[in-house]
Amino acid sequence: MTAAAQETTEHRNPRLVTLPTLPGLGGLYAKGVASSGRIAVTRSPVGRVLPGPRDVVLPDVVYRVADVPTADVTEHLTAYQRLIGERVDDTLPAGYLHVLAFPLATALMVRGDFPLPLLGLVHVSNAVSVHRPVRVGDVLEVRASAENLRAHRRGVQVDLVTEVSTGGELAYRGVSTYLAKGFGLPSGERAPVESPREDFVPPLPTARWELGGGTGRAYGAISGDRNPIHTSTLGAKAFGFPRTIAHGMYTAARALAEVGAARGDAYDWTVEFEKPVLLPGTVQVAITRTPDDAAHPGGFTYVGWNGKSGKRHFSGTVTPR
Repeated sequence: MTAAAQETTEHRNPRLVTLPTLPGLGGLYAKGVASSGRIAVTRSPVGRVLPGPRDVVLPDVVYRVADVPTADVTEHLTAYQRLIGERVDDTLPAGYLHVLAFPLATALMVRGDFPLPLLGLVHVSNAVSVHRPVRVGDVLEVRASAENLRAHRRGVQVDLVTEVSTGGELAYRGVSTYLAKGFGLPSGERAPVESPREDFVPPLPTARWELGGGTGRAYGAISGDRNPIHTSTLGAKAFGFPRTIAHGMYTAARALAEVGAARGDAYDWTVEFEKPVLLPGTVQVAITRTPDDAAHPGGFTYVGWNGKSGKRHFSGTVTPR
C-alpha cells in the first residue's frame, strides 16, 4: 500500500482501502517473493502453523481503485483480443477484465498480514459473472477482497474476489480460487469429503490448439503475469515442471473466445484447472452446446485435454444470463 492510499471504515467490516491507481505486477511479484520467504520461516518443516502471530486469518480489507480510465486501452485491448482469438471491437471481454483487476487482487496477496505465500499458490478455478458489457471509454471502479478461507484435503483454499463497476452499476464479478498446499486452519477444521470424479472420456474434439514454446511469454507480456513458471524453463523446473506451462487464464479465455457472440452481452463463465499445459504442446478442445433439457439451457460446456495421455487440462461452462 502506498503512502497516498486512504483507509476508511465502512458501516460493515471489512475496512475499505482506497489506492490512487491500479498497481503494477512487477513490483508486486518482488514483494511477493519477500513475503513468501517471511511466511516460510514462521512455519515448521511439516507445514503446521507455529504458535504466535502467523495464524491463517485473512486480512479484513477491501482494496478499491476509483476512476480507472479505459479511453487509452485500445491498442492493448486489440493485442489481447488477437492473442486470445476474441473479436476485435471496443468491448472488454471477461478475460481482459480479469487481467485488468488481477493486480489489485495480487496487491492483497502480498500484504504483510496475508497468511499464505504468493509463490506456490495453485490457481484451481474461476467463476465469473458479466452483468453488462464494459466498453472502451467507460470509467471504472475496481475492488478486490479475499474471502472464504476453508480447509482442503491438501491444505487450505481461499477466494480472491474482484469486482468492476461502471456508472455505479456492477458490470463484472470474478472469483479466483487458490490452493495453498500444506497449510491448516487454527480451528482444526477438516476438509469436506469430496465425491469421486467420474473417469474422463474425451469427446469428439471441435478444435486443436498448437501452442508454441513462447505462448507463456506472449500472454505474460500482455497480462503482466510474468510468473517464471510460464516464461522461463529454469523457473518452471524450480517448481517441479519439466518445461514452462501455459497460463490457466490464457486457456480459459481462449475457450471463452471460441464460444464467441453466442454467449451474449451478459454471461456466466466458469473454469476448473487440472493438469497444466506444458509448452510447447497440443491441446484437444471440445465446445458443446448445453442440451435444451439441462438445468441451464442455451449455454455451452468446454473441455481441453492432452490427446496422447487423455488427461484433462481444464473444463468449464459459458452460460448467457
